[in-house]
Amino acid sequence: MDVVIKNCYVLTNNRVLKNKTIHIEDGVIKRITEKVECEADFVIDGKNMLAIPGLINMHTHAAMTLFRGLADDMNLMKWLQEEIWPIEKNLKPHHVYYSTLLATIEMIKSGTTCFNDMYFYIDQIYRACRDIGIRGYISFAMFDFGDENKAKEYIKEAESSIKKFSNDSLVKITLAPHAPYTCSEYLLRRTKELADRYDLLIHTHLSESRDEFKKFLDEKGKTPIEYLNSIEFLSDRVIAAHCVWVTNKDISILKDRNVTVVHNPVSNIKLANGIARIYEMLRENVNVCIGTDGAASNNNLNLLEEMKFVALLQKHRYRNPEVLNVWDVFRMATINAARVLRENLGIIKEGYKADIVLINLKNTRMMPFTNLISHLIYSADSSCIDTVIIDGKVIMLNQKILTINEEYVYEKFKEVVMDLYEISNKKDKLLNFAEI
Repeated sequence: MDVVIKNCYVLTNNRVLKNKTIHIEDGVIKRITEKVECEADFVIDGKNMLAIPGLINMHTHAAMTLFRGLADDMNLMKWLQEEIWPIEKNLKPHHVYYSTLLATIEMIKSGTTCFNDMYFYIDQIYRACRDIGIRGYISFAMFDFGDENKAKEYIKEAESSIKKFSNDSLVKITLAPHAPYTCSEYLLRRTKELADRYDLLIHTHLSESRDEFKKFLDEKGKTPIEYLNSIEFLSDRVIAAHCVWVTNKDISILKDRNVTVVHNPVSNIKLANGIARIYEMLRENVNVCIGTDGAASNNNLNLLEEMKFVALLQKHRYRNPEVLNVWDVFRMATINAARVLRENLGIIKEGYKADIVLINLKNTRMMPFTNLISHLIYSADSSCIDTVIIDGKVIMLNQKILTINEEYVYEKFKEVVMDLYEISNKKDKLLNFAEI
């Protein structure tokens, strides 16, 4: 399907262009012109609309919409060990499918067109991405806790998934050893070998909490980043979520190994893990992106909100309002992510993939028409998102998802939540869904 967006504003290359028409063919931006009258299979009137590149959420656990509000106001390890991991043992494939679908609806409605996910039942995550039409980088989380036999099972399963899903251009496979404190050196090394063999990205958690940082120093005499560097795990394939607790030496290692860091400010401050040294990382030319983390620890998947927190918390940390301007933050959510994904994404430009979001400029949060990029970072919310195009396909138009029945997803999500919480003896945590 050919799509044309006519007579819109376009946010590209650190500036806003007026009265442009975007021509999309075969999922790619073919031309950006001043011509208004044109023919296409699908013509969108872009009057009073700002076209931006789709946002890229670089660290999620999408299916954890299941656990939104289940376990708040506690530290990371208590949250994981007492609440999250026990209920996750009862997960079934259909739980993951419908909770991922719900998550993708939330992301699309807040302007996200691509996400980098780590969870379980990867075939169900793949199915959900394909059914709604969102771009995804997906992986199943690997934990072996020192069990070499378990590690071998994970590597075998990973290789099977690689072969099963390797030919898809919209949804791609990555490898996800959960974290250096849950994965043995054996599993980490085998994962690195597999990534090198198949040219894949590696998605992991790294140096998220003070307890993790201290544990590695006490037991190995190294920080978590120094440890991964010592076993030759780090490279430009690695996407490291969090990196809150880092030393100057750690930042140098991240730079030298071309590791990409994903900043998740809301999850980090909600779990009281701290505020990452993002300004210093960027200053040292470390590639930094933005993620929401899962809905159990954020508690939403809204990258617009996350961008605002990125800017504000860095200004607060360094006591300097000039730290991280709006363009810096926007690049983190677009171009920086595209760089590590090795995709022609993150900018509205001829020859790039047509992942485009239309912002309604007549929304009160986008007024007055003074500094549109400022409004996008500091003011916009999901109500501003009008239309979403992914891979040249119109996924949402006038705030309505076109590819799936939203009400059906909501009803099925209620069913799987009730089922999982009953199996897990957590039904007391729920309101009576039947009444909603």
